[in-house]
Parts: sequence; C-alpha cells; structure tokens
Amino acid sequence: MPSTAKYLFVVSMDVAPDKEALFNEVYDTEHVPYIMSVPGVLGATRSTREPLTMMLAGEKRVMDPGDEPKYSVTYQLESPDVLLSDAWAEAGERGRWPTEVRPHTTNRRHILRKVWQ
Repeated sequence: MPSTAKYLFVVSMDVAPDKEALFNEVYDTEHVPYIMSVPGVLGATRSTREPLTMMLAGEKRVMDPGDEPKYSVTYQLESPDVLLSDAWAEAGERGRWPTEVRPHTTNRRHILRKVWQ
C-alpha cells in the first residue's frame, strides 16, 4: 500500500555494544510506540546497516559504508511541523529512552527528506 507521507524523518545512530539488547527492547516496546502516538506520524520502519555488494557501471563492487551508523528508523510524517510539536517533544522524553538508552548512543544523525509523489 503506498504511503501518504509527505516527509521522511530518518534518525540514525550507533549504540554501545553492551547496551544493544536494552536499546532494541526500549526502541521496539517504548520509544517507537510513543512516537507513533504523535499526531501526524504515519508510520515508522526500523533498519540496520548491512554489508553491500552490488553491480555498478558493469563491475561488482563492495561498497564502503564509511561511518554510517548501524541503526536507523525512518518515520513517515504528514509535515515537518510534527517535529516542532509539543506532542513530539513529550513523546521523545518518555520512558527509559532519555535516561537509560540515549546516553549510550553515538554518531547520531537526523535527516528530513521530502517525498516526491
């Protein structure tokens, strides 16, 4: 089913290896559900960086990810204004995320993309 999202907000980060289990548990059971409750958030997809080998210009190439973070989540948004809402700010500070998980994340990136439809 095609998305009606007009914007994609991509959040990427690394996490300390000894905190990965906690990170994934909190992200799946608390953080993403809290963010999904924000008006204007239409969906969320979590992903991890994977090794990439591909054909490019007729050659098989192993692509170097550089310092690209391991974990990402892509939120589908109606508008970038969602990111400035009180509901967004409150959702991001709920649960164990701000105190037990966020301090163990590094290499954080936040990217907003407009969807061409």
